[in-house]
Amino acid sequence: MPVDYQKLRFDYVRAAEHDAPAQAVLPVVVVGAGPVGLTAAIDLAQQGVDVVLVDNDDTLSSGSRAICFAKRTLEIFDRLGCGDRMVEKGVSWNVGKVFLQDELIYTFNLLPETGHARPAFINLQQYYVEGYLAERAMQLEHLQMRWKSCVAGLTQYDEHVELLIDTPDGTYPLRAQYVVAADGARSAMRNMLGLDSRGRTFKDRFLIADVKMKAPFPTERWFWFDPPFHRNQSVLLHRQPDNVWRIDFQLGWDADPVAEKAPERVIPRVKALLGEDVEFELEWVSVYTFSCLRMDSFRHGRVLFAGDSAHGVSPFGARGANSGVQDADNLVWKLRLVTNGAAPDALLDTYASEREYAADENIRNSTRATDFITPKSAVSRLFRDATLKLAKDCPFARRIVNSGRLSVPAVLSGSALNTLDRAGDAFASAMVPGAVCADAPVASDGKSAWLLRHTDGGDFTGLYFCGPDENLDAIAAQCAALAREPIPVRVLVVVPAGATLSPHAGMTIVEDVAGVVQQRFDARAGTFYLLRPDQHVCARWRALDPTSVRAAVERATCNVTLNG
Repeated sequence: MPVDYQKLRFDYVRAAEHDAPAQAVLPVVVVGAGPVGLTAAIDLAQQGVDVVLVDNDDTLSSGSRAICFAKRTLEIFDRLGCGDRMVEKGVSWNVGKVFLQDELIYTFNLLPETGHARPAFINLQQYYVEGYLAERAMQLEHLQMRWKSCVAGLTQYDEHVELLIDTPDGTYPLRAQYVVAADGARSAMRNMLGLDSRGRTFKDRFLIADVKMKAPFPTERWFWFDPPFHRNQSVLLHRQPDNVWRIDFQLGWDADPVAEKAPERVIPRVKALLGEDVEFELEWVSVYTFSCLRMDSFRHGRVLFAGDSAHGVSPFGARGANSGVQDADNLVWKLRLVTNGAAPDALLDTYASEREYAADENIRNSTRATDFITPKSAVSRLFRDATLKLAKDCPFARRIVNSGRLSVPAVLSGSALNTLDRAGDAFASAMVPGAVCADAPVASDGKSAWLLRHTDGGDFTGLYFCGPDENLDAIAAQCAALAREPIPVRVLVVVPAGATLSPHAGMTIVEDVAGVVQQRFDARAGTFYLLRPDQHVCARWRALDPTSVRAAVERATCNVTLNG
């Protein structure tokens, strides 16, 4: 029988600390079992860090909520061991269409090139995402999940944080070196620390109607400005699994949020879009307003905020859940190194600075999208409508149209963890220090594979681009030495199509079967890229120099002071 994730309840288990209060300090406690908290907890456990995940409920999210999960998020889910399951259930899409009234203005493709393992986006109800992550979490030995466990108090000390956990059996203390606060937009953790998020609230209301039906619409993102079935407003249509379609109707600020959820108000709106004769049923309805805001700092002592607890954006552009999962991706490898004693506490400051930068980028894009979709003055409306009319025939105008610029990972080009290109090491590639590593098809041991699957082990990874006739003995010795460093670098050797090279200890060899890896990295024989554990580029050189690689790792882990 398929699992009904909307009715699933997880078992509450009495914690051992009720009967024998533990004096031990856990490495990490994660608060909140949404997509962000689950991602962080799974990633920590997979990297060997003991972690307790607490959540004040025993169910998954109610309603579809976040449904658009981006390519980068899927690549992170691949590393967590549940990417395939997400994609198999989800509805994959790359294409969007923009309409003005009843006329198609233009079509766009978010992933026009081939050579990627994952689509630009999948649509998948949030309860499936949380359910698959929760089931993966329950398989991991380093992870305890504690349901119906609410944080009722928080005290920070020099060496640890003490949480007071409230449960059906009463309260108990739980101590951790660090706490990840992923408890959502109404974060109790944020309130306990007396902290605020600042930003802008948009004076508009939107209706979400999840409609179950069989419809001829293609698997695309359709966005209407001022359609004849919903005049002077906007409408968004998306397909989800299980024959469910998400429809967002702009309502205006004066709409009554309670009255608009009533079936007698929703059904006529849906019929106006679909036609009177289309059979459908309402699965979930919600009316929302939104803000674009963030905390001043994502780090407060030993408490680190991630996801909606740290920042909030409008739903246009699918930037909420995706940016939160990328927060966790950035934070976990740093927590592992710090809790293991391999990096100083200062490394966690770079989580805050890097993800605050990413949040500002998301908020900026989200604000611009919302201002375009919901112009607040006659002049803004005139500009918006003129842009839309031009966009049909003028490509330059399409770059101005903003129906929700869709989520892409931030390029952390200004990060203090990057090592800048050396003078003379010129590259013509988007794989700059701070960028997420691009995927590409490869072959390993004669079997088709993907580049990113070879860089997801939680370690620093080196990409060495080998010539077709190169003798690897000298390179192998250098790479073996890098693999033995206190913070090891695992080297992946990329060889041209058709090259046959013998394996060497400490290296994995993959074949660039279509030349895509070389092209995307602007690589030639001898080129070396250093990737962080979260698959961001942190350095690149035209020739391998182990001393430079070690220095770059020290910089990327805030260990530069150890060697002067």
